[in-house]
Amino acid sequence: MKTFQLKIIASNKVFFDGEAQSLVVPHIDKGLKGFLANHENCIFPVETGEMKIIDAEGRTINAFVGNGFLEFLDNTAMLVCISAELPEEIDARRAEEAKIRAEEELRQKRSIVEYHHTQANLSRAMERLKVKNRHQI
Repeated sequence: MKTFQLKIIASNKVFFDGEAQSLVVPHIDKGLKGFLANHENCIFPVETGEMKIIDAEGRTINAFVGNGFLEFLDNTAMLVCISAELPEEIDARRAEEAKIRAEEELRQKRSIVEYHHTQANLSRAMERLKVKNRHQI
């Protein structure tokens, strides 16, 4: 199968750098968006959720991805995101605590900016738990 160059850069590390057969990431408006070799050139936002990479050898890599954007240009994809974690890297206890904390903050009367910030925190925590639970290690 044909491949394309893929580089995924999280805020604290380079998560992936190599050849890939496919990439599927969560998209804000359309659910999931998939990429194969020679995809049309584009730039679009990536939503918090689960991504799936099939590398050049055919191995599947499932991971959590935080908000960011992806650029696909001349058979090269670059994804820059807040965070990218394998299921075994996700601390379920910490994610559960973040979820509980965000739910409590949503119950309190706050400004609209704080409300949206708390909703984003809750969404990230829930997506981390979903990825961790789906791929129990």
